[in-house]
Amino acid sequence: MAIKFQYNKTSLQQLEKQLKVRVRTLPIIKNKESALRLEVKRCKADAAELEVRLEKSIQAYEAMFALWNEFDASLIKVKDVHLGVRKIAGVRVPMLDEVDFEVNHYSLFSSPKWYADGIFILKSLAQTAIEREFMLAKLGLLEHARKKTTQKVNLFEKVQIPGYQDALRKIKRFMEDEENLSKSSQKILKSIQEKRKEAEG
Repeated sequence: MAIKFQYNKTSLQQLEKQLKVRVRTLPIIKNKESALRLEVKRCKADAAELEVRLEKSIQAYEAMFALWNEFDASLIKVKDVHLGVRKIAGVRVPMLDEVDFEVNHYSLFSSPKWYADGIFILKSLAQTAIEREFMLAKLGLLEHARKKTTQKVNLFEKVQIPGYQDALRKIKRFMEDEENLSKSSQKILKSIQEKRKEAEG
């Protein structure tokens, strides 16, 4: 990225200000990146754990497979999912607060005894599946934010800060050269005037 500048003091001051802002902001962005990286790692571990829990719930479900043919699936359904929002390193992510289930009434006398266990297993299965979906959504958002933050760190560290430093160096050299030329031209002019005075005198 080429930084546009002019060879004057105003441009020098503006570039110095821009450089200061980036140098001051860089550690903050680096901290955000490391916090996001840590959170992504934690989120991946949680998602893997939920995956294992879901597999175990499905296996428990399959253990009673023959009985599920008798089960009335309309007895239970997800009524509502309560959401919350949490900020993690400046990134808003959805949080699962609670899942409400609606269990229809059934006769305890005419229904098989295991219906209560079946409802419990289905609740557990649905709860885990919903938690896993939320965890994956959270992971996606955090991963995206981490990538963006890493790009910004790289932009500041590898492109903008060195670019501003290089531009400042060029302006300072130009101004020093200009000053040296001005001094040497004054000296030459002074010596010429002295020689004229000597020739006249």
